[in-house]
Amino acid sequence: MNNADLLDTLRSAVGAAHVLTHDDPGTDLTAFEQDWRQRHRGRALAVVRPGSTAEVAQVVRACAQADVSLVPQGGNTGLVVGGVPDASGTQVVLSLQRLNAIRALDRDNLTLTAEAGCVLQVAQQAAAAAGLWLPLSLAAEGSCTLGGNLATNAGGTQVLRFGNARDLCLGLEVVTAQGEVWNGLSGLRKDNTGYDLRHLFIGSEGTLGVITAATLKLFPRPAAQLTAWAAVPSMEAAVTLLGLAQRHLGPGLTGFEVMGRFALQLVDRHFPALRVPLWRDTAYAVLLENSDNESEAHARARFEALLEAALDDGCITDAIVAASLAQARNLWHIRESIPLAQAQEGLNIKHDISLPISRIPAFCAETDALLARDIPGVRLVNFGHLGDGNLHYNVQCPEGADGTAFLRDQEARVNTLVFDAVQRFGGSISAEHGIGGLKRDTLPRYKDPTALRLMRAIKAALDPQGVMNPGRVL
Repeated sequence: MNNADLLDTLRSAVGAAHVLTHDDPGTDLTAFEQDWRQRHRGRALAVVRPGSTAEVAQVVRACAQADVSLVPQGGNTGLVVGGVPDASGTQVVLSLQRLNAIRALDRDNLTLTAEAGCVLQVAQQAAAAAGLWLPLSLAAEGSCTLGGNLATNAGGTQVLRFGNARDLCLGLEVVTAQGEVWNGLSGLRKDNTGYDLRHLFIGSEGTLGVITAATLKLFPRPAAQLTAWAAVPSMEAAVTLLGLAQRHLGPGLTGFEVMGRFALQLVDRHFPALRVPLWRDTAYAVLLENSDNESEAHARARFEALLEAALDDGCITDAIVAASLAQARNLWHIRESIPLAQAQEGLNIKHDISLPISRIPAFCAETDALLARDIPGVRLVNFGHLGDGNLHYNVQCPEGADGTAFLRDQEARVNTLVFDAVQRFGGSISAEHGIGGLKRDTLPRYKDPTALRLMRAIKAALDPQGVMNPGRVL
Protein backbone atom coordinates (compact mmCIF):
# COMPACT_ATOMS: atom_id res chain seq x y z
CA MET A 1 0.00 0.00 0.00
CA ASN A 2 1.51 3.36 -1.00
CA ASN A 3 0.98 6.62 0.89
CA ALA A 4 -1.88 7.78 -1.32
CA ASP A 5 -3.73 4.51 -0.81
CA LEU A 6 -3.07 4.68 2.94
CA LEU A 7 -4.49 8.19 3.16
CA ASP A 8 -7.59 7.10 1.25
CA THR A 9 -8.02 4.17 3.65
CA LEU A 10 -7.63 6.46 6.65
CA ARG A 11 -10.19 8.91 5.25
CA SER A 12 -12.63 6.06 4.79
CA ALA A 13 -12.04 4.96 8.39
CA VAL A 14 -12.40 8.27 10.23
CA GLY A 15 -13.83 10.72 7.70
CA ALA A 16 -11.94 13.00 5.34
CA ALA A 17 -12.31 15.97 7.70
CA HIS A 18 -10.28 14.12 10.34
CA VAL A 19 -7.24 13.31 8.20
CA LEU A 20 -5.04 16.39 8.05
CA THR A 21 -2.05 16.74 5.71
CA HIS A 22 0.31 19.47 4.60
CA ASP A 23 -1.34 19.37 1.18
CA ASP A 24 -4.66 20.55 2.58
CA PRO A 25 -5.13 24.28 1.82
CA GLY A 26 -4.78 26.48 4.89
CA THR A 27 -3.85 23.58 7.19
CA ASP A 28 -1.22 24.26 9.86
CA LEU A 29 -0.01 21.17 11.69
CA THR A 30 2.35 22.97 14.07
CA ALA A 31 0.22 22.12 17.12
CA PHE A 32 0.68 18.42 16.35
CA GLU A 33 4.27 18.47 15.08
CA GLN A 34 6.02 20.67 17.66
CA ASP A 35 6.60 19.66 21.26
CA TRP A 36 5.48 21.84 24.16
CA ARG A 37 8.99 23.08 24.95
CA GLN A 38 9.62 23.85 21.27
CA ARG A 39 12.75 21.74 21.35
CA HIS A 40 11.73 19.68 18.32
CA ARG A 41 9.61 20.23 15.21
CA GLY A 42 8.85 17.13 13.15
CA ARG A 43 6.89 16.58 9.97
CA ALA A 44 3.98 14.16 9.76
CA LEU A 45 2.67 12.29 6.75
CA ALA A 46 -0.77 12.98 8.24
CA VAL A 47 -2.57 13.74 11.47
CA VAL A 48 -5.47 11.36 11.98
CA ARG A 49 -8.20 12.07 14.55
CA PRO A 50 -10.38 9.00 15.15
CA GLY A 51 -13.63 9.42 17.06
CA SER A 52 -13.99 5.95 18.56
CA THR A 53 -11.98 2.97 19.70
CA ALA A 54 -13.16 1.06 16.62
CA GLU A 55 -11.77 3.82 14.42
CA VAL A 56 -8.46 3.76 16.30
CA ALA A 57 -8.24 0.04 15.60
CA GLN A 58 -8.92 0.62 11.89
CA VAL A 59 -6.20 3.28 11.73
CA VAL A 60 -3.66 1.04 13.46
CA ARG A 61 -4.47 -1.90 11.17
CA ALA A 62 -4.14 0.25 8.07
CA CYS A 63 -0.80 1.69 9.17
CA ALA A 64 0.52 -1.75 10.13
CA GLN A 65 -0.49 -3.09 6.71
CA ALA A 66 1.28 -0.17 5.03
CA ASP A 67 4.29 -0.53 7.37
CA VAL A 68 3.89 3.11 8.42
CA SER A 69 4.70 4.02 12.01
CA LEU A 70 2.28 5.75 14.39
CA VAL A 71 2.85 8.41 17.02
CA PRO A 72 -0.02 8.44 19.58
CA GLN A 73 -0.70 11.93 20.90
CA GLY A 74 -2.98 13.38 23.58
CA GLY A 75 -2.72 17.00 24.71
CA ASN A 76 0.89 17.27 23.48
CA THR A 77 2.05 18.66 26.83
CA GLY A 78 4.94 16.20 27.26
CA LEU A 79 8.45 17.40 28.09
CA VAL A 80 10.65 14.65 26.60
CA VAL A 81 9.78 14.75 22.87
CA GLY A 82 7.71 11.59 23.08
CA GLY A 83 4.48 12.58 21.33
CA VAL A 84 5.52 14.34 18.12
CA PRO A 85 6.68 12.87 14.79
CA ASP A 86 10.24 12.73 13.57
CA ALA A 87 11.40 14.87 10.65
CA SER A 88 10.99 12.20 7.98
CA GLY A 89 7.45 13.09 6.90
CA THR A 90 6.58 9.38 6.95
CA GLN A 91 4.85 8.98 10.32
CA VAL A 92 1.16 9.26 11.13
CA VAL A 93 0.25 11.25 14.24
CA LEU A 94 -2.68 9.52 15.94
CA SER A 95 -4.44 12.31 17.83
CA LEU A 96 -6.84 11.04 20.49
CA GLN A 97 -8.41 14.40 21.28
CA ARG A 98 -11.81 13.39 19.85
CA LEU A 99 -12.00 10.38 22.19
CA ASN A 100 -12.97 12.60 25.09
CA ALA A 101 -16.13 11.12 26.59
CA ILE A 102 -16.69 10.23 30.20
CA ARG A 103 -18.31 6.83 29.80
CA ALA A 104 -19.35 6.06 33.36
CA LEU A 105 -19.10 7.18 36.97
CA ASP A 106 -19.83 4.57 39.63
CA ARG A 107 -20.37 6.26 43.01
CA ASP A 108 -20.60 3.01 44.96
CA ASN A 109 -17.49 1.53 43.38
CA LEU A 110 -15.68 4.90 43.51
CA THR A 111 -14.58 4.73 39.87
CA LEU A 112 -14.71 6.89 36.76
CA THR A 113 -14.29 5.51 33.25
CA ALA A 114 -13.24 8.00 30.60
CA GLU A 115 -11.69 8.00 27.15
CA ALA A 116 -8.04 8.76 26.52
CA GLY A 117 -8.63 12.21 25.03
CA CYS A 118 -10.56 13.45 28.07
CA VAL A 119 -8.75 16.45 29.53
CA LEU A 120 -7.68 15.78 33.12
CA GLN A 121 -9.48 18.85 34.45
CA VAL A 122 -12.75 17.70 32.85
CA ALA A 123 -12.41 14.35 34.62
CA GLN A 124 -11.67 16.14 37.91
CA GLN A 125 -14.80 18.27 37.46
CA ALA A 126 -16.96 15.24 36.69
CA ALA A 127 -15.78 13.60 39.90
CA ALA A 128 -16.39 16.80 41.88
CA ALA A 129 -19.92 17.10 40.48
CA ALA A 130 -20.62 13.68 41.99
CA GLY A 131 -19.19 14.78 45.35
CA LEU A 132 -16.02 12.75 44.79
CA TRP A 133 -12.35 13.45 44.21
CA LEU A 134 -9.91 12.47 41.45
CA PRO A 135 -6.60 13.40 43.12
CA LEU A 136 -4.33 13.33 40.04
CA SER A 137 -3.22 16.97 39.81
CA LEU A 138 -0.70 18.52 37.42
CA ALA A 139 0.21 22.03 36.34
CA ALA A 140 -0.96 21.11 32.81
CA GLU A 141 -4.29 19.64 33.97
CA GLY A 142 -6.26 22.11 31.84
CA SER A 143 -4.78 20.69 28.63
CA CYS A 144 -3.16 17.29 29.30
CA THR A 145 -5.27 14.20 28.65
CA LEU A 146 -5.86 11.00 30.59
CA GLY A 147 -4.30 8.82 27.90
CA GLY A 148 -1.11 10.84 27.99
CA ASN A 149 -1.14 10.87 31.79
CA LEU A 150 -1.24 7.08 31.81
CA ALA A 151 1.13 6.57 28.88
CA THR A 152 3.77 8.55 30.79
CA ASN A 153 2.69 7.47 34.31
CA ALA A 154 2.31 11.12 35.28
CA GLY A 155 2.92 12.21 38.85
CA GLY A 156 2.01 15.68 40.10
CA THR A 157 1.38 17.20 43.49
CA GLN A 158 -0.67 14.43 45.15
CA VAL A 159 1.71 11.49 44.65
CA LEU A 160 2.77 11.64 48.30
CA ARG A 161 -0.68 10.39 49.35
CA PHE A 162 -2.22 8.77 46.28
CA GLY A 163 0.65 7.67 44.06
CA ASN A 164 1.33 8.22 40.36
CA ALA A 165 -1.24 7.79 37.59
CA ARG A 166 -0.42 4.07 37.65
CA ASP A 167 -1.67 3.79 41.22
CA LEU A 168 -4.97 5.47 40.35
CA CYS A 169 -5.79 3.20 37.39
CA LEU A 170 -7.86 0.04 37.78
CA GLY A 171 -8.39 -0.85 34.14
CA LEU A 172 -7.55 0.02 30.54
CA GLU A 173 -8.89 -0.30 27.06
CA VAL A 174 -6.01 -0.63 24.58
CA VAL A 175 -5.63 -1.01 20.84
CA THR A 176 -2.65 -3.27 20.20
CA ALA A 177 0.01 -2.81 17.54
CA GLN A 178 -1.92 -5.32 15.40
CA GLY A 179 -5.16 -3.30 15.66
CA GLU A 180 -6.90 -5.61 18.13
CA VAL A 181 -8.86 -4.19 21.07
CA TRP A 182 -8.15 -5.35 24.60
CA ASN A 183 -11.13 -4.51 26.80
CA GLY A 184 -9.63 -4.39 30.27
CA LEU A 185 -11.85 -1.67 31.75
CA SER A 186 -12.51 -3.55 34.95
CA GLY A 187 -13.20 -1.54 38.06
CA LEU A 188 -11.93 -4.41 40.19
CA ARG A 189 -9.41 -3.76 42.92
CA LYS A 190 -8.51 -7.45 42.99
CA ASP A 191 -8.04 -9.52 39.83
CA ASN A 192 -5.30 -12.13 40.19
CA THR A 193 -5.71 -13.89 36.83
CA GLY A 194 -2.23 -13.79 35.38
CA TYR A 195 0.04 -11.08 34.04
CA ASP A 196 -1.10 -7.54 34.83
CA LEU A 197 -1.23 -6.09 31.31
CA ARG A 198 -2.51 -2.78 32.65
CA HIS A 199 0.82 -2.01 34.28
CA LEU A 200 2.66 -3.01 31.13
CA PHE A 201 0.94 -0.36 29.01
CA ILE A 202 1.01 2.36 31.68
CA GLY A 203 4.29 4.25 31.33
CA SER A 204 5.11 2.68 27.95
CA GLU A 205 4.79 6.06 26.16
CA GLY A 206 2.79 4.67 23.26
CA THR A 207 5.48 2.19 22.24
CA LEU A 208 3.44 -0.97 22.92
CA GLY A 209 -0.12 0.03 22.04
CA VAL A 210 -2.66 2.85 22.16
CA ILE A 211 -4.55 3.51 25.40
CA THR A 212 -8.09 4.49 24.37
CA ALA A 213 -9.91 4.52 27.74
CA ALA A 214 -9.28 3.96 31.44
CA THR A 215 -11.09 3.26 34.69
CA LEU A 216 -9.72 5.40 37.51
CA LYS A 217 -10.09 5.35 41.28
CA LEU A 218 -12.08 8.09 42.96
CA PHE A 219 -12.10 9.08 46.63
CA PRO A 220 -14.55 10.81 48.98
CA ARG A 221 -13.98 14.55 49.06
CA PRO A 222 -12.29 15.65 52.30
CA ALA A 223 -14.30 17.78 54.69
CA ALA A 224 -11.57 20.43 54.59
CA GLN A 225 -8.37 21.19 52.73
CA LEU A 226 -5.93 23.72 54.13
CA THR A 227 -2.73 25.04 52.59
CA ALA A 228 0.31 26.42 54.37
CA TRP A 229 3.48 28.12 53.11
CA ALA A 230 6.62 27.82 55.22
CA ALA A 231 10.07 29.36 54.93
CA VAL A 232 12.81 26.79 55.58
CA PRO A 233 16.52 27.58 55.96
CA SER A 234 17.91 24.56 54.07
CA MET A 235 17.03 21.38 52.22
CA GLU A 236 17.91 19.46 55.38
CA ALA A 237 15.31 21.52 57.23
CA ALA A 238 12.74 20.76 54.51
CA VAL A 239 13.30 17.03 54.99
CA THR A 240 12.95 17.44 58.76
CA LEU A 241 9.70 19.35 58.22
CA LEU A 242 8.43 16.53 56.01
CA GLY A 243 9.01 14.03 58.81
CA LEU A 244 7.21 16.26 61.30
CA ALA A 245 4.29 16.73 58.90
CA GLN A 246 3.95 12.99 58.35
CA ARG A 247 3.87 12.38 62.09
CA HIS A 248 1.41 15.19 62.85
CA LEU A 249 -0.92 14.83 59.86
CA GLY A 250 -0.54 11.19 58.83
CA PRO A 251 -2.54 10.43 55.66
CA GLY A 252 -3.95 13.96 55.84
CA LEU A 253 -0.70 15.23 54.32
CA THR A 254 -1.65 15.30 50.63
CA GLY A 255 0.88 17.80 49.30
CA PHE A 256 4.46 18.72 50.13
CA GLU A 257 6.28 20.87 47.56
CA VAL A 258 9.71 22.43 47.92
CA MET A 259 10.79 25.57 46.00
CA GLY A 260 14.24 27.12 45.92
CA ARG A 261 14.77 30.84 46.35
CA PHE A 262 15.82 31.43 42.74
CA ALA A 263 12.76 29.57 41.43
CA LEU A 264 10.55 31.89 43.48
CA GLN A 265 12.60 34.91 42.44
CA LEU A 266 11.75 34.11 38.82
CA VAL A 267 8.02 33.98 39.63
CA ASP A 268 8.32 37.28 41.49
CA ARG A 269 10.17 38.81 38.54
CA HIS A 270 7.91 37.63 35.74
CA PHE A 271 4.54 37.43 37.54
CA PRO A 272 4.67 40.13 40.23
CA ALA A 273 0.87 40.16 40.60
CA LEU A 274 1.11 36.77 42.32
CA ARG A 275 2.86 38.38 45.32
CA VAL A 276 5.21 35.54 46.30
CA PRO A 277 5.44 35.37 50.13
CA LEU A 278 8.42 34.67 52.41
CA TRP A 279 11.09 34.08 49.78
CA ARG A 280 13.69 36.84 50.02
CA ASP A 281 15.37 35.76 53.26
CA THR A 282 15.18 31.99 53.06
CA ALA A 283 16.89 29.29 51.00
CA TYR A 284 13.71 27.35 50.34
CA ALA A 285 9.96 27.54 50.80
CA VAL A 286 7.64 24.58 51.33
CA LEU A 287 4.00 24.37 50.31
CA LEU A 288 1.96 21.92 52.41
CA GLU A 289 -1.59 20.66 51.97
CA ASN A 290 -3.63 19.08 54.74
CA SER A 291 -6.79 17.19 53.73
CA ASP A 292 -8.98 16.43 56.73
CA ASN A 293 -12.00 14.15 56.90
CA GLU A 294 -13.47 15.73 60.04
CA SER A 295 -13.78 19.53 59.80
CA GLU A 296 -11.95 22.71 58.96
CA ALA A 297 -11.51 23.45 62.66
CA HIS A 298 -9.89 20.07 63.19
CA ALA A 299 -7.66 20.58 60.14
CA ARG A 300 -6.57 24.03 61.27
CA ALA A 301 -5.79 22.86 64.80
CA ARG A 302 -3.57 20.05 63.49
CA PHE A 303 -1.85 22.39 61.05
CA GLU A 304 -1.15 24.95 63.75
CA ALA A 305 0.24 22.25 66.05
CA LEU A 306 2.54 21.08 63.26
CA LEU A 307 3.82 24.59 62.48
CA GLU A 308 4.36 25.35 66.17
CA ALA A 309 6.44 22.18 66.53
CA ALA A 310 8.39 23.08 63.39
CA LEU A 311 9.14 26.58 64.69
CA ASP A 312 10.32 25.12 67.99
CA ASP A 313 12.51 22.65 66.09
CA GLY A 314 13.98 25.43 63.94
CA CYS A 315 13.19 23.70 60.64
CA ILE A 316 10.99 26.63 59.64
CA THR A 317 11.57 30.32 60.29
CA ASP A 318 8.11 31.64 59.35
CA ALA A 319 4.83 30.35 57.96
CA ILE A 320 1.38 31.36 56.82
CA VAL A 321 -1.81 29.32 56.63
CA ALA A 322 -4.14 30.30 53.80
CA ALA A 323 -7.17 32.06 55.26
CA SER A 324 -9.43 31.39 52.28
CA LEU A 325 -9.81 29.13 49.28
CA ALA A 326 -8.75 32.01 47.02
CA GLN A 327 -5.54 32.50 48.99
CA ALA A 328 -4.81 28.77 48.88
CA ARG A 329 -5.32 28.73 45.12
CA ASN A 330 -2.94 31.66 44.76
CA LEU A 331 -0.24 29.84 46.73
CA TRP A 332 -0.62 26.79 44.49
CA HIS A 333 -0.64 29.05 41.43
CA ILE A 334 2.75 30.41 42.50
CA ARG A 335 4.13 26.88 42.63
CA GLU A 336 2.62 25.97 39.26
CA SER A 337 3.97 29.17 37.68
CA ILE A 338 7.62 28.26 38.21
CA PRO A 339 8.00 26.46 34.84
CA LEU A 340 6.31 29.37 33.04
CA ALA A 341 8.53 31.90 34.81
CA GLN A 342 11.59 29.86 33.89
CA ALA A 343 10.48 29.82 30.25
CA GLN A 344 10.09 33.61 30.40
CA GLU A 345 13.64 33.87 31.73
CA GLY A 346 14.97 31.97 28.71
CA LEU A 347 16.13 28.58 27.49
CA ASN A 348 17.16 26.13 30.20
CA ILE A 349 18.21 22.55 30.83
CA LYS A 350 15.51 20.51 32.60
CA HIS A 351 15.99 17.49 34.83
CA ASP A 352 13.12 15.43 36.23
CA ILE A 353 14.87 13.23 38.77
CA SER A 354 13.99 11.15 41.80
CA LEU A 355 16.11 10.25 44.79
CA PRO A 356 15.70 8.66 48.21
CA ILE A 357 14.34 11.54 50.28
CA SER A 358 17.04 11.06 52.91
CA ARG A 359 19.75 11.67 50.30
CA ILE A 360 18.31 14.75 48.62
CA PRO A 361 20.13 17.32 50.82
CA ALA A 362 23.53 15.73 50.12
CA PHE A 363 22.75 15.41 46.42
CA CYS A 364 21.82 19.10 46.18
CA ALA A 365 24.89 20.25 48.09
CA GLU A 366 27.27 18.17 45.99
CA THR A 367 25.68 18.81 42.60
CA ASP A 368 25.15 22.53 43.22
CA ALA A 369 28.87 22.83 44.00
CA LEU A 370 29.92 20.84 40.92
CA LEU A 371 27.82 22.97 38.60
CA ALA A 372 29.01 26.22 40.19
CA ARG A 373 32.60 25.06 39.75
CA ASP A 374 32.18 24.09 36.10
CA ILE A 375 29.92 26.98 35.01
CA PRO A 376 30.58 30.17 36.99
CA GLY A 377 27.38 32.14 37.49
CA VAL A 378 25.07 29.22 36.70
CA ARG A 379 21.60 29.56 38.20
CA LEU A 380 19.69 26.59 39.63
CA VAL A 381 15.91 26.37 39.49
CA ASN A 382 15.34 23.62 42.04
CA PHE A 383 11.75 22.75 42.95
CA GLY A 384 9.44 19.77 43.05
CA HIS A 385 7.60 17.10 44.95
CA LEU A 386 9.87 16.56 47.94
CA GLY A 387 7.24 14.39 49.61
CA ASP A 388 7.84 11.64 47.04
CA GLY A 389 11.51 12.37 46.30
CA ASN A 390 10.97 14.02 42.90
CA LEU A 391 12.95 17.16 42.04
CA HIS A 392 12.82 19.33 38.95
CA TYR A 393 16.48 20.22 39.12
CA ASN A 394 16.76 22.73 36.28
CA VAL A 395 19.80 24.67 35.13
CA GLN A 396 19.52 28.25 33.86
CA CYS A 397 22.38 29.96 32.08
CA PRO A 398 24.30 32.75 33.82
CA GLU A 399 22.66 36.16 33.90
CA GLY A 400 22.97 37.88 30.53
CA ALA A 401 24.36 34.83 28.72
CA ASP A 402 23.02 33.58 25.39
CA GLY A 403 20.56 30.78 26.20
CA THR A 404 20.81 29.16 22.78
CA ALA A 405 24.59 29.03 22.97
CA PHE A 406 24.38 27.75 26.55
CA LEU A 407 22.21 24.81 25.48
CA ARG A 408 24.40 24.06 22.48
CA ASP A 409 27.67 24.17 24.38
CA GLN A 410 26.73 22.97 27.86
CA GLU A 411 23.67 20.70 27.76
CA ALA A 412 25.49 17.39 27.23
CA ARG A 413 28.07 18.17 29.91
CA VAL A 414 25.45 19.39 32.41
CA ASN A 415 23.27 16.34 31.83
CA THR A 416 26.18 13.98 32.37
CA LEU A 417 27.21 15.75 35.57
CA VAL A 418 23.68 15.73 36.98
CA PHE A 419 22.78 12.19 35.91
CA ASP A 420 26.06 10.78 37.19
CA ALA A 421 25.32 12.38 40.55
CA VAL A 422 21.78 10.97 40.49
CA GLN A 423 23.23 7.51 39.91
CA ARG A 424 25.75 7.91 42.74
CA PHE A 425 22.94 8.79 45.12
CA GLY A 426 20.74 5.87 44.05
CA GLY A 427 18.18 7.82 42.03
CA SER A 428 16.46 7.80 38.65
CA ILE A 429 17.02 10.14 35.69
CA SER A 430 13.26 10.29 35.04
CA ALA A 431 10.71 10.52 37.82
CA GLU A 432 7.48 11.46 36.04
CA HIS A 433 8.15 12.92 32.58
CA GLY A 434 9.27 9.70 30.90
CA ILE A 435 12.09 8.99 28.46
CA GLY A 436 10.62 9.86 25.06
CA GLY A 437 13.17 10.72 22.41
CA LEU A 438 15.03 13.24 24.58
CA LYS A 439 16.55 10.70 26.98
CA ARG A 440 16.44 7.59 24.81
CA ASP A 441 20.16 7.55 24.07
CA THR A 442 20.99 8.44 27.68
CA LEU A 443 18.94 5.64 29.24
CA PRO A 444 21.37 2.75 28.50
CA ARG A 445 24.07 4.45 30.55
CA TYR A 446 21.92 4.51 33.68
CA LYS A 447 19.46 1.61 33.31
CA ASP A 448 20.25 -1.92 34.43
CA PRO A 449 21.30 -3.92 31.31
CA THR A 450 19.07 -6.85 32.19
CA ALA A 451 16.09 -4.52 32.54
CA LEU A 452 16.82 -3.07 29.10
CA ARG A 453 16.99 -6.54 27.55
CA LEU A 454 13.64 -7.44 29.08
CA MET A 455 12.13 -4.17 27.83
CA ARG A 456 13.40 -4.82 24.30
CA ALA A 457 11.99 -8.36 24.41
CA ILE A 458 8.57 -7.02 25.44
CA LYS A 459 8.67 -4.43 22.66
CA ALA A 460 9.57 -7.10 20.09
CA ALA A 461 6.79 -9.39 21.30
CA LEU A 462 4.00 -6.82 21.34
CA ASP A 463 5.12 -4.68 18.38
CA PRO A 464 7.22 -6.90 16.10
CA GLN A 465 6.84 -4.52 13.14
CA GLY A 466 8.03 -1.58 15.21
CA VAL A 467 5.12 0.64 14.15
CA MET A 468 4.27 2.03 17.60
CA ASN A 469 6.13 5.27 18.34
CA PRO A 470 9.55 4.00 17.19
CA GLY A 471 12.68 5.69 18.47
CA ARG A 472 11.09 6.50 21.81
CA VAL A 473 12.18 4.97 25.14
CA LEU A 474 14.27 2.25 23.38
